[in-house]
Amino acid sequence: AKAAQTAVQQATAVLKDFYAKSAQATALAQSAQSPAEDAPETFDKPYQGLLPEGGNVVSFLEVVLTDFARLESETSTSEATETDAYDKFTFESKKDRALKENEKGHKTAKRSDSEQALAQTEEELKLTQGQLDKAVAYYEKLKPTCVDSGITYEERVKRREEEIQSLQEALKILAGTDLS
Repeated sequence: AKAAQTAVQQATAVLKDFYAKSAQATALAQSAQSPAEDAPETFDKPYQGLLPEGGNVVSFLEVVLTDFARLESETSTSEATETDAYDKFTFESKKDRALKENEKGHKTAKRSDSEQALAQTEEELKLTQGQLDKAVAYYEKLKPTCVDSGITYEERVKRREEEIQSLQEALKILAGTDLS
């Protein structure tokens, strides 16, 4: 638009200069002849061409120049607005990206901590499961002798009483042996 403005200004100046000079132009000049040979004057005033119509060309160029000036102004304003919007968008994008990078770092660290805790818990689970398996195996080994002896409660009570009685007899025998 700036280059077009300059070109229109130059064209307007050339046209104005041309019309100004044509208004001052002299009438058709003829070579010096005798008055008898002189023909009646055809032009009694300087030829100015189609000056009013030429003025319209100048007016048209001035309108074009005004349009180019308006276009330049609108373009400059639009560019400034768009530049501000771009700068704001860029700033917000950088800020948002930094925030997301920070969040990513925190989440990565949290994930690493969680994975480490999971590995430690799984190791503890293996150890505890191993201890439980050993305890269950030992329980299964002891179960037949302690719990499932195949004898009822009454029989156990009867055997216990017989054993207590035989131990008391053994005590009497030992006590009598000590006295003699």
